[in-house]
Amino acid sequence: MVTGSQQEADRQHTETLLERVARDFQQSTRASQGNCQAVAARIVEEVERTCTQSERIQASGEVAAWAEKLARHRVQQCLRYYRLGSRGGRVELHSTLSAIVYRYITPPSVQSSYYGRLQLIEDFLQGFYVESLNALRRELGLDATYSPRTLLELSEYMAFSERYAKRRITLKRGRSQQLVILRAQTFAQQQPPEFAVDLDRAGEGKPNDTDSTWSDSSTNQVRDRMVDMTPDPTDDLLRSRVIDELIAYLEANNQSQCADYFVLRLQDLPTHEIEALLGLTPRQRDYLQQRFKYHLIRFALSHRWELVHEWLDADLDRDLGMTPSQWQFFLNRCSPEEVELLQRKRRGQSEEDIAQHLGRTPNQIRRRWFQLLKLAWEIRNERVSGGDEPTDE
Repeated sequence: MVTGSQQEADRQHTETLLERVARDFQQSTRASQGNCQAVAARIVEEVERTCTQSERIQASGEVAAWAEKLARHRVQQCLRYYRLGSRGGRVELHSTLSAIVYRYITPPSVQSSYYGRLQLIEDFLQGFYVESLNALRRELGLDATYSPRTLLELSEYMAFSERYAKRRITLKRGRSQQLVILRAQTFAQQQPPEFAVDLDRAGEGKPNDTDSTWSDSSTNQVRDRMVDMTPDPTDDLLRSRVIDELIAYLEANNQSQCADYFVLRLQDLPTHEIEALLGLTPRQRDYLQQRFKYHLIRFALSHRWELVHEWLDADLDRDLGMTPSQWQFFLNRCSPEEVELLQRKRRGQSEEDIAQHLGRTPNQIRRRWFQLLKLAWEIRNERVSGGDEPTDE
């Protein structure tokens, strides 16, 4: 029997945990306070339900510690998808689930090409995404028409989908299996569908058929419930400009082989095919990859940094893509002269004017700006810890 004092202690622990999760989101994202609190409340609710339903956690006598551990894991998972962005997060989730189900998606008796299997995986995962969204609504008590509308909510959905896919389902004789694998095995045993509903077509609202498995309403669910699924023409234009200018930059610097390597990478070809097409050994290909990476960094942080950062939503008007806490950490790492350089860059002053004002040469300003952009990139990707020393020229 739960006493009144125990109920009060549980209530206080829930409020403390909720405040902590909401604060983590507010410090690490650009989401509004209300949005952070709403997502935090759902995470805490899910965590407490998990702790209540788990016999192992209840028997441990450390329910509060488990709740904090589970909440911390969910916050970190959600923030990982948030940092990747809507596009990068979807790619990451899709890659993660594809890797899990790859060997299960085609029955052993059926011969399937590599690309044929990838198409089946696409078909399967579109249905699984709808299932996971329905599970999110059901388990968190959300409205039947709920759909993620902000990047934080989309990150919450993608993090939930990954956990939902990896849930262990108990089978006979004490065995267990991940939920997504069981779904994939069932899918593979069925007659292959006559068409695939992919995110791009769903975003255009043009279903290919009226198959009973993928009705018009199911297609609309993919379109309406996955925020930002419709391709953004502006984003596509920027992406094309980045690709074209990077290729031109490589060729202008006598790096035509790097340009060829980049074009093949854009086609998602496997490593062995790239080596065969370019006539390279694995060691030569690795060297070429490192050379390409060097020029890519120079292009992104020096040659055309404005274009690349605009495409990544990481321009100066957006604090170089950093969250408020990351931006403050970044400023703390900067010298007074570097802070002034940032301010003058934000005002659109030329490197020559900035160099004259700071008593530096334009080349010195360009080198310092390169180091600042590199530091910002490292902070965005959590490659700098609070104890590191400032980066010097």
